[in-house]
Amino acid sequence: MEVRGPLIRFGLLEELLNLARANSLWPMTFGLACCAIEMMATTAARFDLARFGAEVFRPSPRQCDFMIVSGTITRKIAPVVRTLYEQMASPKWVVAFGNCAISGGPFVFENQYNIIEGVDKIIPVDVYVPGCPPRPEALIEALLKLQEKLTGVRRFPVPERRW
Repeated sequence: MEVRGPLIRFGLLEELLNLARANSLWPMTFGLACCAIEMMATTAARFDLARFGAEVFRPSPRQCDFMIVSGTITRKIAPVVRTLYEQMASPKWVVAFGNCAISGGPFVFENQYNIIEGVDKIIPVDVYVPGCPPRPEALIEALLKLQEKLTGVRRFPVPERRW
């Protein structure tokens, strides 16, 4: 029997790897301010982040797939955030959780010299979650957006808005 090509296409293998990555994302335990309380509430029984494959919050950046930056980034903590991001294994993703992580929050308008106006000034961000503080459902939606970015398809349909 003659085999004329690889038994598994490279595209199919890449799709399988992305599916495995998307359904077993491990976030890093990293909270800076009040948004971290909502991030922790997402893992509680009411919201149950484990349904989406992101149950295990890891304390070490070497064991994490994505970082949830939740809270105000000051000039003093910025090198720490950058170091933690660089210590994460590739591929890696970042979620900016809350107005302070996205744009500096209300502290920017008070002319605070020590506030960084968004974590995207330090590290690349994949998903932004606005709110002060954002609800746990918003973090679940961000996780679904990240999974959609990895696989190209959305696992759960977007709910219809009834205003």
